[in-house]
Amino acid sequence: MFDQIFTKVANTVALAAGKPVTFILCVAIVVIWAFSGPIFGFSDTWQLIINTGTTIVTFLMVFLIQNTQNRDSVAIQAKLDELVRVSNGKNAFIGIEHLTEAEVEKFRKQCEEAAKKADEELKSRTAAKKKSKAAPREAARKPPPAKAHA
Repeated sequence: MFDQIFTKVANTVALAAGKPVTFILCVAIVVIWAFSGPIFGFSDTWQLIINTGTTIVTFLMVFLIQNTQNRDSVAIQAKLDELVRVSNGKNAFIGIEHLTEAEVEKFRKQCEEAAKKADEELKSRTAAKKKSKAAPREAARKPPPAKAHA
């Protein structure tokens, strides 16, 4: 129950925080605060208001944004795992996000090597096809052998 409420609040706040109107509102608050400085004599209380406000908002946003990013990452991983599972991909890649950085790097290098090998094979097949198509054309260009007259 608490998780559902927190998720809903976190999603709502994260979506609202990323909107242009939110940025404009925050800029307006800072401008109003700055212009109110002379009214309050640039007092310590005047400075404390903006410092406290921004610190509290920043502190809370860190946790909300981290929660949203964590859920997004898990959802993307689940989708990618499903794509690997139903495709010709290697099932060994499912769940590699739980490995150490060195283990993930090993998988990445294997992927790069496999991609290079596949690229080389494709290039050699393409070259072989071009060569086999060119051979009949070259034979057709040669004049037929001269017949001997008896």
